[in-house]
Amino acid sequence: MKKIYYLATCDTCKKIMEAAGINEQSGFQLQDIRTEKITPGQLDEMKQLAGSYEALFSRRALLYKELALKDKRLEENDYRDYILEHDTFLKRPVVIIGDRIFIGSDKKNVEALTVFVKQ
Repeated sequence: MKKIYYLATCDTCKKIMEAAGINEQSGFQLQDIRTEKITPGQLDEMKQLAGSYEALFSRRALLYKELALKDKRLEENDYRDYILEHDTFLKRPVVIIGDRIFIGSDKKNVEALTVFVKQ
């Protein structure tokens, strides 16, 4: 399976997809998480590959600050619930290729994704 969870309105997601050559023509299933919500099953699959819900959770989201979540002690189920409740809490993009997962936009991750896709 080759799939990407992203936001169509996110310029960073668009740049990463372009750099890695990710589109429907390259065999990827694209899921804009704003128009097609993440299901609990999809999130659980991501967690299996990532090792935790926390690894999928974005602390950069504006809601993170607005809800004062940095001052709360969050557990794994809290991360899961927040991601399912608000798509903004998913660290984007999330790319799954077979049994590999690439999460977020940090430089090392994007470089590894690009190399892996272009192999």
